[in-house]
Amino acid sequence: MEPSFDITLQMVIVVLAGISAQVLAAYLKLPSIVLLLLLGILLGPDGIGILHPHGLGTGLEVIVALATAIILFEGGLKLDLRELGRVSVSLQLLVTLGTLITLVGGSMAAHWLGEFPWNIAFLYASIVVVTGPTVIGPLLKQINVDRQVATLLEGEGVLIDPVGAILAYVVLDTILNSDTEPVDAIMGLLMRLAVGGAIGGAGGYLMSWIFKRAQVLSFELKNLVVLAMLWGLFTLAQVIRSESGVMTTVVAGVVFANSSVPEERLLRSFKNQLTILSVSVLFILLAADLSIASVLALGWGSLFTVLVLMFVVRPINILLCTWQSNLNWRQKLFLCWIAPRGIVSASVASLFAISLTQRGINGGDAIKALVFLTIIMTVVCQGLTAGWVVKLLRITSQDATGAVIVGCNPLSLLIARFFQERGESVVMIDTDPECFAQAEAQNLRVIASSALDGEVLEEAGIASVGTFLAMTNNGEVNYVLAQRAAEEFSPPRVLAVFPRDPQAGNSTHSKVEQAFVSDFTIKTWNEYVNDGRVKLGTTTLNEKEFVHQQEHIQEKIKAGLLVPLLVEREERLRIMAANQEWEIGDRLIYILYDSRPNLLKRLSGASQSTPLALEQLPEIEDLPVAKLSQLSISDATSN
Repeated sequence: MEPSFDITLQMVIVVLAGISAQVLAAYLKLPSIVLLLLLGILLGPDGIGILHPHGLGTGLEVIVALATAIILFEGGLKLDLRELGRVSVSLQLLVTLGTLITLVGGSMAAHWLGEFPWNIAFLYASIVVVTGPTVIGPLLKQINVDRQVATLLEGEGVLIDPVGAILAYVVLDTILNSDTEPVDAIMGLLMRLAVGGAIGGAGGYLMSWIFKRAQVLSFELKNLVVLAMLWGLFTLAQVIRSESGVMTTVVAGVVFANSSVPEERLLRSFKNQLTILSVSVLFILLAADLSIASVLALGWGSLFTVLVLMFVVRPINILLCTWQSNLNWRQKLFLCWIAPRGIVSASVASLFAISLTQRGINGGDAIKALVFLTIIMTVVCQGLTAGWVVKLLRITSQDATGAVIVGCNPLSLLIARFFQERGESVVMIDTDPECFAQAEAQNLRVIASSALDGEVLEEAGIASVGTFLAMTNNGEVNYVLAQRAAEEFSPPRVLAVFPRDPQAGNSTHSKVEQAFVSDFTIKTWNEYVNDGRVKLGTTTLNEKEFVHQQEHIQEKIKAGLLVPLLVEREERLRIMAANQEWEIGDRLIYILYDSRPNLLKRLSGASQSTPLALEQLPEIEDLPVAKLSQLSISDATSN
């Protein structure tokens, strides 16, 4: 068989195996890296022997370098500077102090437990400083974790990759050139970061300029221009200062993504597809090139090294870096558990093994084996259990509390009061200063501005709340506000008061839910509340009368006499959606129209200024006689 065809066959098998693993992982809802590693090892020399990555020669290093550039650029595209600003201090500490903690802790564990020489121990620790953005991203989508935690993990994964990769190269350079002074090593690290950042920043700006101004280019061609420029910037940085290209690709992605580029979503889709292909190819190749015998030869000391990295070093890292943050203990505990290593660690370890072997330095294969052991243990243990841990700690995005309410009126104040009484944060947004006095009297925070301004929503804390509700008197405006909030900030629950058929609002793909009931006339019900023509009631749906309770309440709703506002389920309070399906045990909170004349109410002692009291109302609790007889008949039949 000709060498060229042999290489072609190898690459075809790699691509087929990688994509098959991705498809199977999506079907089984498993982290794709788990199947990629297993399949790569199975196809490699230690398995059935179909793949022989060493046959690619220096081509393997070329594939690793160019694919890593795509992966890191795509990671930079995902970083939103506005979101990072909310966790900036913790993120800065994770990338700086956290890197130092992992480097020192990991090297101590590798030396004392794994019995590696200090220089090789430091090299191992520098490689596993990085977490895996290509593992973190799909994992976070799968488990649907709290947004603040997700932002921190994504930011750490992307930003620490270039820092860790460059740090690893500096450590390797120090080992290969044993006469290197510590000061020179530190200066080399800073110089690579500076050169990579400068080239990446300028290149990212140029890419965005081309995307905005080059109207003669088709969109497809623009995508390819960005890819060509990315590889060009990566190579330029490598020529000016070796190993600075990884920093260039991340910075270029961040600058490009935050330059308000039109059609950016389509570019992200294209780059995401390239990233999936790159990750699939790299993991299959690198796993196939792994010697199982070298992993087994490591011994128990190396296993304990990885365990210390996971259960001692990582928790210390998180506790120190998030000490002054507003994260609660459940969020911090989850961050302690999640730190899977990924493709960058595998790529760097494989290249370092080659470099050390070529220079006649022992430990290259052992380093590679220990890094892959770290990848396997962290990905399998943490990746497979992340969903269970999130649910146990109750930090899914659906568990987020608090609300941002647009529209300060009697009904919205009533809803805000319930959230406030449960200790959840509530922020109201309105442009009418006349409404502020009532809100401030209830110690509610009000922002006097337009919710169309994204910065106002950020100030209100929309990124960390569980619910966004738009309920001004203008239904069309409510829908537009809610749609924009859903697209830009993605709160777990987005509701709005809008007409039955708002413009483009009947899309089945819309993330905006209609609040309360269909055809809700908010202006009329606000007048009812102001005039004291409503009662505030609560009822709990029980198993015995569940069907008849629903029918009874729906009759009141259709008659325009009742509006369900909130539902309490499993001790969680949620704003009622028009399409909400009720369950046994739900506690409904509603307002009921009271048609008694105002004069009669005043004579009976009711006052407009008196806060509505939550009570069980006989109009709802007492079922009609006909239905009660049906209940008794059904009971007798069952007996």
